[in-house]
Amino acid sequence: MKFVFIGTYPPQKCGIGTFTHNLVRAIADNFGYTNLFPNLYVIAVNDNDQIYNYPSEVSFVVNQNNQRDYVSAAKFINYNKADVCILEHEFGIFGGESGVYILSLVSRIEIPMIVTFHTVVREPTHIQKVIVQELSNKAYKVIVMSKKAVKFLIEIYNIPEDKIEIIEHGVPVGKVFHRDTVREKFNFTNKTALFTFGLLSRNKGIETVIKALPKVVEKHKNILYVVLGNTHPKVLSHYGEEYREYLLRLVKDYGLEDYVYFYKNFVPEELLMEYLYATDIYITPYLNEAQITSGTLSYAVGAGTAVISTPYWHAEELLADGRGVLFDFHDHEQLGNILLDLLDNRKKIEELREAAIEYGQRLKWPKIGAKYIRVAKSAMENFSYIHKDKHTVLDPYLLPDFTLAHVKRLTDDTGIVQHAKYGIPNLKEGYCLDDNARALLMSAMAFNNKSDETIKLMPIYLSYIHYMQNDDGSFRNFLSFSRNYLDEIGSEDSFGRTIWALGYLIYSFPKDSYHQPGLDIFRKSLPYFRKLKHLRGIANTILGLSYFIKRFPDDEESKTLLLELANKLIKEYNSKKSIDWNWFENILTYDNAIIPLSLFHAAEITHDDEILKIAIESSVFLESITLKNGYLKPIGSKGWFVKGKVCADYAQQSVDVMGMVLLFFKAYEVTKERKYLDKMFKSYMWYMGKNDLSLPVYDYETGGCNDGLEENGLNRNQGAESTLSYLIAHLTVLNAFELEYEYEK
Repeated sequence: MKFVFIGTYPPQKCGIGTFTHNLVRAIADNFGYTNLFPNLYVIAVNDNDQIYNYPSEVSFVVNQNNQRDYVSAAKFINYNKADVCILEHEFGIFGGESGVYILSLVSRIEIPMIVTFHTVVREPTHIQKVIVQELSNKAYKVIVMSKKAVKFLIEIYNIPEDKIEIIEHGVPVGKVFHRDTVREKFNFTNKTALFTFGLLSRNKGIETVIKALPKVVEKHKNILYVVLGNTHPKVLSHYGEEYREYLLRLVKDYGLEDYVYFYKNFVPEELLMEYLYATDIYITPYLNEAQITSGTLSYAVGAGTAVISTPYWHAEELLADGRGVLFDFHDHEQLGNILLDLLDNRKKIEELREAAIEYGQRLKWPKIGAKYIRVAKSAMENFSYIHKDKHTVLDPYLLPDFTLAHVKRLTDDTGIVQHAKYGIPNLKEGYCLDDNARALLMSAMAFNNKSDETIKLMPIYLSYIHYMQNDDGSFRNFLSFSRNYLDEIGSEDSFGRTIWALGYLIYSFPKDSYHQPGLDIFRKSLPYFRKLKHLRGIANTILGLSYFIKRFPDDEESKTLLLELANKLIKEYNSKKSIDWNWFENILTYDNAIIPLSLFHAAEITHDDEILKIAIESSVFLESITLKNGYLKPIGSKGWFVKGKVCADYAQQSVDVMGMVLLFFKAYEVTKERKYLDKMFKSYMWYMGKNDLSLPVYDYETGGCNDGLEENGLNRNQGAESTLSYLIAHLTVLNAFELEYEYEK
């Protein structure tokens, strides 16, 4: 079998790296591989762009904070055709918010994957929960090291129980050290050695042990408490050695200088095992229960050391049945009493050691490696990969249920609030015409898709539009929460979006009580159409005019207006296009798809071949930039895409995705070419996580849509624009499916 492993790796000083290295060696030993590569190779994740002298099995290096490295790593894995990928997951070792970049890698690999979760958080953030769920969905099996982790995955993350397997943390086999020899080496011969090791940080609770020692050393003068380990790198970068210095002051305050020794180092594994064999009692005094896995505790039990610990989750399980003694968090008095009891009754220490030795045999790395191999073989036997190009993408069952929950949350009796703070309305920002026009459009579309809820919302949005119209037919845009106008005249974009919504309402909505107000507002705005200069304002207006003409096909003035507006776009296209640039401007910015979309609408009305030709050419050009990797990558708003320069990757916006969905659906309606439905659905799936970060942008919990895809994760605010754009895209896909269903019949 050929394995690829993803994680940190030595010589990087990291617990996950040590685990990955030991697992690689354990699997190699089970197969009898003398040379690791090419049967086993490692994708190593570097921290903070550090450079390490990796061993030969490390075949590819990912820089933690370079998202493109994760994509390249996936390509490397697919090219080298391993049988199974084993991912060691810990939120802190990967880049992006809570390590979200790892999704960019795993979503692209074409072999079965096993994920080991070294941390399972009981109260995850939104992004942490999404990451765990996405990794679990991709994985054949997820492996955890405790029963508590299984419970959390099932109850909190909704992972199916049959997908989870417990394989405990491995411990080194190594050589069995003679206890007297290693005790002499460390000058423990006449000492009672207490020991704690690991990266130092406040949650380790070393102060609890120090506070427990005064009454112990009164009776047992030969005590020596050794604390081994560097300060955690992240703690060091933020707080320096503040915690270590606090502990040193505490030692001095209690007069324990002769009884406590700090060994500030990251020691090799063999030396660590020597310390454990030489130790009388190992102590893990962590300050809270939220430790799902502890490699240090596993090592201590594996070495047959007597252990005292606070009852964090892993300790409760591993030290059950007499394999250790537990004391309450922060309770130095209780710890002191336990130490005195054990030191006064040495037989109890030996009993703990014997229980640990017996249990530790099942934790030896070769046995753990054999368990991983068994899971890997099962993954190979049951895995089938359907290449994305062969996948039927028009699948309505991939869509979430349609819900207006977040829209109703954002809507009051004035209109829809423009922005949100996470999932709640941000009333300070007030309202805008753009969003109320989108809300009206979405509501009319939803009503036509049998959603009666929208009938209660539509008067609010239509009333807002009416309130914002000026006497000359133009519109104001912004209104404060206190209902004060904030501008005299809005942008041409907001004008065009309003005309689009009104045109669709007039064309599609059957109820006259809504139809007539919309028609009055629309007709009043007609004189303003010829004043439009900006491309997106023109394009949005063309959409509204197209729907209006469908409702009133004999209105010759509207047809003339439509052609005039379309010719403005064509003029800009012909003046800006070149051999490798089929676009209307020398820059691609926001809401790009709306321009070719409007030309498809215009071509449908006018039957003009030139308009249709440019609609197709420009949409093919836009597609070549945003859909070239098999999934949608909208133009990033942090820099846009200037002709002759590099396209910005982030921040990607929901409104651009909606435009692509609408564009491809309209292209299908006009040309009858079914390839456009595939592209439409690929575009829609950006919301569901088929994007650069493999991260769902739609929020299943709130029914809203996050405001954007940023380099480090999601913009968690869920404003009106993003949510309405998602819902319009959703309704368009539903409409496409209905057309396909009729076609198949």
